[in-house]
Amino acid sequence: MWKMEGRFLQFIAVLSGTLCAVSDGMHYAWTAPIIPILQRPDSPISITHRDVVWLESVYMIGGMAGIPFIIYSVDRFGRKATILIGTLQHIISWIMIAFAPSVEYFYVARFISGFAANVDFVAAPMYISEIADKKVRGFLGSSIYLMMLVGILIIYSVAPFVSIPLSSAVGCSFLIIELFIFPFMPESPYYHVSKGNTEAARKSLQKLRSTETNIDKELEEILTIVKRRQCEKRRYTDLVRMRNSRKAVLIVTTLNLAQHFSGYSVILMNLHSILNDAGSMLSSSNAAIIFSALMLVAAMFSSVLIDKAGRRVLLCGSSILTGFSILALAIYFAIKNSGHSVERYNWVPAASAMCYAVFFKCGMGLIPIVLTAELFPSSVKAMGMATASAMYSVSSVVSIYVYQFLSEMWGIHVPFFVFGIFCFLAALFTVLYIPETKGKTLGEIQILLNSKPCSNATNNIENKLDTPEYVNLLLQEMQVSKT
Repeated sequence: MWKMEGRFLQFIAVLSGTLCAVSDGMHYAWTAPIIPILQRPDSPISITHRDVVWLESVYMIGGMAGIPFIIYSVDRFGRKATILIGTLQHIISWIMIAFAPSVEYFYVARFISGFAANVDFVAAPMYISEIADKKVRGFLGSSIYLMMLVGILIIYSVAPFVSIPLSSAVGCSFLIIELFIFPFMPESPYYHVSKGNTEAARKSLQKLRSTETNIDKELEEILTIVKRRQCEKRRYTDLVRMRNSRKAVLIVTTLNLAQHFSGYSVILMNLHSILNDAGSMLSSSNAAIIFSALMLVAAMFSSVLIDKAGRRVLLCGSSILTGFSILALAIYFAIKNSGHSVERYNWVPAASAMCYAVFFKCGMGLIPIVLTAELFPSSVKAMGMATASAMYSVSSVVSIYVYQFLSEMWGIHVPFFVFGIFCFLAALFTVLYIPETKGKTLGEIQILLNSKPCSNATNNIENKLDTPEYVNLLLQEMQVSKT
């Protein structure tokens, strides 16, 4: 286990800065326990089936609408200020939900919360990757997903048993704590340097590296990276023009597709029906709590291992085991749909779903957001991470559509076979294309991405990464590499 010494403030900054992710997790899963309450005869606000569809989709629409703002805000106002803006937006959303006199207020609140959720996929990962020591960057970066899972677990555990205003107050309480602590945390040294305030960047590094007596080397690297960024004209075309950013786009796009085409959104939205097929003795509410708790425990376990075992090992192993879990579901439903009796095996869907919760969150559900924060070069990081956020939303919607279409045309087992195969393809992609970023600085990662996809060349680069002359030479080559 990595030592806390010298990294205590990093831990506090990340913990306080990601409390908004708890709120986002609660917003993300809010419809699952709340819609049944709103559909009751004694509901405080009556809703129709059309309202249900909009309550679920308007959150994603808000997320798409917020992408241009997040790109502008992280560079204009800073990572820290952007996170605080998102926190305030979440608070407004919870207040509107708590005192909503009609369903239209829910629409607006869900849109605002989706808009603010971009903080968890762009500003917060960027902030963490830029303040964290390279030895614990993976652990700290994974905290965003952990916080979101905590939020999902909380809303599943609280919302079915209390009033809507009270569950909203629970979500708002985490944000109030964040407003009391996070404003006192250091801003990213990268942002300070980008604004020409080198002294502020030095002070920020000194606070974040409290036991380090010499931060000049790291500050010099930051100055080099940011200077190169400022010399480059930032355009969306740079995401595909530069070799390193082009690789980053391909990796994060594939990983986002893999997340949702492993059946993540589909299983979350159809968990109750799967458990009913298993003849589970648990109520839907209790089953959802167990499922979300398993995801949280698995993600916590993975976050500890991510800086020890590495990103590639966890991602590859998770993809394979998740694929087997999905195929077990596919085989079960194929046998059932063929007319054969499956009474003796009606435990398979529940067991597969719970295994899925563990295996998915041990890698596929955690590592992509860490890699997204690490892989993009500084010059296009905001645009790259916003693009990744957009791909996350789009791939989620597409995977759900594919599931519904294939299920209606050929049966529920067909999309599960597709999802299982996609998991194995994700494992193959990880082995062949994704570089290991464990223990490397952001500058060193860009050198790896800018190298040709040859294992011997990559190994040679890794062996020379600690040579300052070699690093400076490759940084210069990266500046002119546009092919």
